[in-house]
Amino acid sequence: MARKKATEEETLESQEEMELSAAAALESEEALSPTQDESAEAAFAEAGNDNSEALVSDANDSSADEFPEIDGVVFGDTALDGTADQGMDKRTEQGLDDAADDALAHEDADPIPAMEQGSEAVPNAVPEPALDSAEATESTTSTAISERQATASPATPQSPISERRAFFGQNFRELDRGLTPMEQQEWNSIYASYRGRSVMTGKIAGVDPVRLRMRDRDTGEMVWQRIWCATVIPYRVRILIPETEMWSKDEERPRFVFRNISDVNVDFVIIQVDRASEVAFASRRMALPSRRYFFSTQPELHRPGSRIRCDVLSVGPRRCLVCCNGYDLNLTQRELSYTAVPDLREKYHSGQSLECVVKEYDSRSNHLVISVKEAEPNPFDGAELRHPEGCRRSAVIAGKYAGGVFCNLPDNVTVMCNYAFHYDDAAFRVGDRVMLVIQRHNMERKQIYGKIVAKV
Repeated sequence: MARKKATEEETLESQEEMELSAAAALESEEALSPTQDESAEAAFAEAGNDNSEALVSDANDSSADEFPEIDGVVFGDTALDGTADQGMDKRTEQGLDDAADDALAHEDADPIPAMEQGSEAVPNAVPEPALDSAEATESTTSTAISERQATASPATPQSPISERRAFFGQNFRELDRGLTPMEQQEWNSIYASYRGRSVMTGKIAGVDPVRLRMRDRDTGEMVWQRIWCATVIPYRVRILIPETEMWSKDEERPRFVFRNISDVNVDFVIIQVDRASEVAFASRRMALPSRRYFFSTQPELHRPGSRIRCDVLSVGPRRCLVCCNGYDLNLTQRELSYTAVPDLREKYHSGQSLECVVKEYDSRSNHLVISVKEAEPNPFDGAELRHPEGCRRSAVIAGKYAGGVFCNLPDNVTVMCNYAFHYDDAAFRVGDRVMLVIQRHNMERKQIYGKIVAKV
């Protein structure tokens, strides 16, 4: 009997010890739970920071493809009116290239962790039955573990579909319904350039002031700005080339040069399309490297002495801006004509196509030197026979410089003259016809010298 009682007491003591150990274990688990949760939250926060930094880095890396940059600012919501304030149609930012789009398409959803997704209350939910202490303890423990697992492994974020992909996801059969064959071909060319960055060519009809919504480089906010755009109309669609998308980097030209460009064929790449408003944005700056690369791969074009063509973009009194195979070059009278030209605008104009000769070319340094005048025979050749020393010739004053006078003969030979002793320079003006005497020929420099002896 005594032995049975002792056994029962030992059993009770062991049960009490087991209960105490279980309670201690539960208290230790409860004490450790916050620490583990905190560590899990810290790990999640660290992972979140890493992910956010990666997303920011990716956004920065893809900014050149996501948004077309214009001189340090970025196209955002765009309004086009042609005058200033009417007919505004907002455009959102667009433009990932195909590789970036394919990468985004394979990303999974969701940037919100599963724990946070399930934290919302469910309306009209059926109440759960009450649990005893053991079941409650087990439920609490499993819930904490599931929460920590959900916290430690957040779902992979999914980026939204780019508007570039959304644009090409439209029903173009419906959009292009009713277009004539010419209009259909025009839009197909625009779509192809926008999709594959292929180069288009068109004639600039003029330069228009357009009001655009752009991102400020200092504040990052979207602001309205008035910017000059070259307008190209291949057939019916208005294509706008902003001023800062006109020139290559470090080759920008003054605004008055840009505003005087017209009737000249230029290359460009479509960077934005507003199908509803029938307006597209283009960049000539992005098309120039393609032309330069093609030029560098054709030895018969860039070999010194090769004859190629250049297009006149803008003309001033002393200089002429031309585009030759993707290179914008400033030419003076020395490279343009053997004959003295007092004002280049009298002989050259925007849109003119000129034959020229390649003098120097280096693809590595983007160095190209051309000469327009050398594409024609030098009128000095044989001039010593046509205009011997001592002969008198009728000529026209083409210009004056440092007391000297440049006179053009009927065969486009230029004679550098001085006045006879009894004449004053004030009595002669550019364009006057004079009589001169040929004094000597400089065969090395290919120049002829003479003296003005009378005003005709």
